[in-house]
Order: sequence, then C-alpha cells, then structure tokens
Amino acid sequence: MPWSVGPLRLGRTWVLAPDAASLTARWDRLVGAEGAERDALFAPSRARTQHTAVAALPGGATGTARFIREDGPCPPPVRVAHGPFDEQWLIPDHRLIDVARPELWRVADERQLFAVEQGYVPGAGGPALLVSAPLPDGRSPAGRPGRIRPLYRRPGAAEPNLAPGLTALLGSRYGHAVDADAVLAWVAAAALAAPGGPAVPLPADPALWAEGVALGGELVRVQSRGARGGERPRLPGGRRPYVRAALPARPDTLVYTPEDETLCLGGAGRISPVPEGAWAYRVGGVRMLEAWFERRTARAEAGTLDAVGPGAWPQAWTSELLELIAVLALLSALAPRQEALRAACADAARAGEVLDRAALRSGGVLPVPAAARRPASVLDHHEEGPEGQFALL
Repeated sequence: MPWSVGPLRLGRTWVLAPDAASLTARWDRLVGAEGAERDALFAPSRARTQHTAVAALPGGATGTARFIREDGPCPPPVRVAHGPFDEQWLIPDHRLIDVARPELWRVADERQLFAVEQGYVPGAGGPALLVSAPLPDGRSPAGRPGRIRPLYRRPGAAEPNLAPGLTALLGSRYGHAVDADAVLAWVAAAALAAPGGPAVPLPADPALWAEGVALGGELVRVQSRGARGGERPRLPGGRRPYVRAALPARPDTLVYTPEDETLCLGGAGRISPVPEGAWAYRVGGVRMLEAWFERRTARAEAGTLDAVGPGAWPQAWTSELLELIAVLALLSALAPRQEALRAACADAARAGEVLDRAALRSGGVLPVPAAARRPASVLDHHEEGPEGQFALL
C-alpha cells in the first residue's frame, strides 16, 4: 500500500468530542465571544489563528472566510476514528485544524477503508495495524504514531492503493484472482510490529495465504463495525453484555472483577458479562477500555471550550461501550489464530518459502513507481479555496 499519509494534527482539543452536541455548544460559545476572550477560547497555534486563510475541507460546506468574521452555525460534526477503537465527533472546519490531511478527506466515502499503523512499542504486544471505516486521525495510544494507508486512491473504490502488478503476481502464484480486499485482509492478519513500521510477509504457499485472508476478513469485519453493508459486531446469545445496574450520572471509576465478569462504573453501575479478553485487550501497551473511559470522564480545565460537555453520562455512550466490549471480545477470541498464522509465516520465512524482494522485482512489483506513492489527482469537483476562491486539484 505505497501511498500513505501522516496522522492528523488537530492543534486544539476542543474541536473533537465523544458527542456531537458538545461541539455545537462549544462553537456557539466561541462565536458568541468577543475580543481577547474569543481569541483565548480559540486557542491559536502557529498553524492556525482566527486570521488564517485556508481552503475548505473536501466534501464539506464550511466557510472559507477568516474565522475572525465567523458568526454562523456550527458545521455538522462528522464521525472520525480517534485512535484505536474510539469513534468520536469532529468539527470538519479546516480553519480549526492545524493539519487536516485534505487528501484523506477527498477519498473518504462509504466504500473506503483505512489501514492505520500503530505506534511501535518494544515488547508491548497487540496489533501492529488496525482497519477503520471512519476517517482516522492516526492517533496512537503509546509510541510514535504510524501512517494511514487508504485502501483506494480515489472515491468510489476506484484504483486500489497497491503496488502496480502486485495482485497479478499474487494471482499467478496462488492460482486465482486476488483483489484489494484480499490483500487488506492478509495485511490485517499477518502484519508484524517493527521499529520502521509494520512488516507484512507474503507466503509462497497458497493454502497459508487462503488461511490468512479468511482470518483477516473476520478481523476487518469486526474492526470496521459493519461498514460497507456488513453487520455490527455482536457476541453470541448468552454472552452479550448488558447493563445490570444503572450507571450513575457522572461515573468516575472503572473497575473489572474477573470472577463474575463484571465491569463496574462509578461504583454503582454494572455491566456483565464482560469477557476477560475484552478487559485485557491492549494496543501499544494501553488497555483500550480504560483509555476509552478516561477520554469521557477526564476533567477539563475550567473556562476552556474543552470543559463544555454533557452534564450527565449520555445513553449513547453506554450503547457505544457495549459495542466496544463486543469488538474487543471478538478480537481477543481471534488472537490465538492470528498468533498461529504469524508463527506459520515465520516458519515459511526461515524455510525460504516467501515472496522476497527478488521475486517482487522479477514480477515487476518493485521498484514501486514514484507516482504510486503520491495521492491521485482529483479533477471531478471544485473545492472552495480561501476567501471563497476555487481550487482545482
């Protein structure tokens, strides 16, 4: 997947929130303020101030006049992936985001998937790469953030982001057609954590490839949460988590008791059954359920826009938590198969039964053309530039 993009850099935390209503309230407070108060609430950076002139984000309908003159309603927040397994809401206004990566917004649609590299943490374990359907910010819970690699280079699932000639070479080796989805499934299953970014072996054995693609397909379906017409992840009947005792209005603690598989929120709230694998699931050494909970309960500095939030725990957060438990439990159950696949790949590498660089060169896959490492030109629509001008890209 030669074309990759760095993580987003928001520059100010208040443009992102676990609920959309908070973003609208923050916007209203900001545009209703004046003078020094408004500037302080905006939280200017070297890349963005209220006087910065920037183009609109692709696909959006936000203004492009300098923000100092903004007094209209908040643009509709959009769903994004904030690090692994945390879907939040973002104000899609380029004037508020230091580095928004417009090239990602141009190709984000209902058919797109993103492979997101996770920061390398020696000995931490966990996945080296995850798949997201919402546009990801590329945040890594620990370690240096990795790269974001869209599956397709153009909207509408056009032009796979694969090295030219790769699918043809794999198809000839395995005896059947190989498409972009199969490659992504293999990558999701077989990627290994490495200091320079995830390493993906390519086996010579068609049976090993088929096993990995089948496993990776399950991983992608769970991680993408029903994207592209799939079903939302659910645990089998009898193992689905439910709220056994109502959650308090403002839970401030999260405790897990493995004996009865219960997750306690704020002392009084109880959710069960929660498989231990879901509670223990980590990325980069960070426990995912704890990170998700902390982002919703951490106290923000008084007087800032970050402090504008719901007065009580929203019901939607409970539903999201129940689904997150299911996602992590399902991935935990697939982990032994993933470890076995990686062990089989290591055995194949030691035996020389892999497609190495020489095979990729002889097959015309390497070296990758420079154009494949750059975003594709998008010429089918106008994008509004600063102060209402139009940009043709």
